[in-house]
Amino acid sequence: MLSELYIEQHKQVLLVVRSEELAVAHFVIMGCGRVGVALAHTLDGAGHSVAVIDQDPEAFRRLGQEFSGSKVIGLGFDRDTLVEAKIEEAYAFAAVSSGDNSNILATRVARESYHVPHVVARIYDPGRAEIYQRLGIPTVAAVRWSTDQVLRRILPDYSMRGDYREPSGRLMLTEVALHRDWYGHLVKEVEEAAGVRVAYLTRFGEGTIPQSRTRLQGGDLVHVMMNLDQSKDVEKILANAPVAVSD
Repeated sequence: MLSELYIEQHKQVLLVVRSEELAVAHFVIMGCGRVGVALAHTLDGAGHSVAVIDQDPEAFRRLGQEFSGSKVIGLGFDRDTLVEAKIEEAYAFAAVSSGDNSNILATRVARESYHVPHVVARIYDPGRAEIYQRLGIPTVAAVRWSTDQVLRRILPDYSMRGDYREPSGRLMLTEVALHRDWYGHLVKEVEEAAGVRVAYLTRFGEGTIPQSRTRLQGGDLVHVMMNLDQSKDVEKILANAPVAVSD
């Protein structure tokens, strides 16, 4: 069972997830360690459907009796295991086990074979980040705030709470979730469509300031400055494929 201190550390995460407009969705989590348990409790507590996969039956004891989701014994990249976890119904898949290779393999299977719209893999070796980014696989480093970082990848709305708000409260700097069809488009096209200013990109684990002619690549994390009262509109525009402009 999670300690009271650990639950307290994630109370804000739970409040944010509960406050979003995302309808009840199904989430599959591979790995029942500390981060996996925190994710499972956060999403389950917010009313979502959750399946946790782990090859060690004893690991599920960490979830405690309050967890109402399903527990699936097996490997997260095994198709039978994934089907039992209802991967075909998943809104998002998070691979947060202790093995980098297993996490990446499971994430690729979830995305490429089952077309799960939101996937993320936790990695321990930062040197591999560039390889995974080139494969278009969102990753998070194994740090103490991993739970927050994973939620930003599998709950696009969650990132809209913002990383920084200027003193007047009118402007917000935040990471935004892009529909995959935005990749290959120019930064200025994102700015014009959503009415935002792209402040910086995180590409292959490194921050970079883009030019208006910079093209987005798969795996890019996009951080924009926007008007706070337009955040919902921005979210809807960028979460959908770009609208073709007729001549």
